[in-house]
Order: sequence, then structure tokens, then C-alpha cells
Amino acid sequence: MSSYILPLLGLAAVHLMAAASPGPSFVLVAQTAVGSGRRAGLLAAFAMMLGAVAWAAAALFGLQALFARFAWLYLVMRIGGGLYLLYLAVMLWRHAKEPLPEPSAAVANTGATQGFMRALLLQLSNPKVMVFFGSIFLALLPADPPSWMQAATLAIVAFNEFAWYALLTLLFSGGPARAFYRRAKFWLDRIMGGALGLLGLRLALLTR
Repeated sequence: MSSYILPLLGLAAVHLMAAASPGPSFVLVAQTAVGSGRRAGLLAAFAMMLGAVAWAAAALFGLQALFARFAWLYLVMRIGGGLYLLYLAVMLWRHAKEPLPEPSAAVANTGATQGFMRALLLQLSNPKVMVFFGSIFLALLPADPPSWMQAATLAIVAFNEFAWYALLTLLFSGGPARAFYRRAKFWLDRIMGGALGLLGLRLALLTR
């Protein structure tokens, strides 16, 4: 049993460190939480979890081999992901001067829906997530893992992703964070938009 448990523990540690590293997902969830509130941030965290589990399942069940066979498919998805990040960057940049909406049921619902969709599309538009999962699965899991181990792998990915982004949401959706964001919204949106734009260019232009 230890030959199965130890690889799963290693997988949990490596994936959590990767999930916690700064990147477009961090920027998007933080911006959603501070701009639209805790509910929107938690829905964005849930969307990040769904996207990560989808890519992890794809890596487990062979989509990485399809990308290796058809390099153009990977290239198209990578460029599409980069363009989507650039789109998010432009939207943040353009709306930086707009004041933070006052809290209301309608605003909260709209922000939550938009946050969920933006986060899900962001996660699903980045094939590098699946390449990462394929790499750590090859390195840490046995060649032919039993079905329960595959299920445990997906459960670990789901837990790590949601726990990390939910923690981010709790940190960034509090009153002090929103008050600071309200005062510095213009510059924060410009900085976050610039960061997303650079990450989008990196994803679209860098070689595999």
C-alpha cells in the first residue's frame, strides 16, 4: 500500500506548490474577489478547480499523447489561451477608470457569473496545465495505476485547487482589501491588466 500512498502524497505536495505559484489564475481570482466579493471569488475558485480536474483527467486518460501526435492542435490551443489572456488584460485596462460598483444583489449575481465564466475559460484555454499534469503523473505515479488511485489523484487535484483559491478569496474579499482596492482601483487594474497581458504574450509566443 505504501507504494501507492507515498506517490499520492508527493503528488499532493508538488501540485499544491504549483497551484500556489503566481500566475494568471492568481491574478484573476484575486481581482474577482476584491472587485466582486466573496461569492464571486468562491465561484471563480470552483471554476479553477473544474478546469484543473478536466486537464488532469485528460492527462490521465491520454489527451497528452494526442497533443504529441498533432503538434498543431497544441499550438492552436496555446495561442488561443494567450489571446484570451490578452482579451482579459484589455478589459481590465479599459475599465480601470470605472468606479467599483456598489454592492447589490444584481451586481453580486452578475459579478459571480462573470467571474465563474472567466475563470473556467482561463483554465481550459491553457494546455500547459495538462502538460504539467502529464509530467508529474509520469514522474510520480506508477505506469498502470489502479482505478482507485486515478480517482484519488483527481480528488487531490480538486481539493488543492479549490482550497488554495478559496483561501485567496477569503484574503482578498475582506473589507480592508476592498477599501484599499476602491482607493487604488485605477492603478491596480492597470498593473493586473499589464501582468495578464505579459503572461498572454508569453503563452502565445514562447516555444513549447
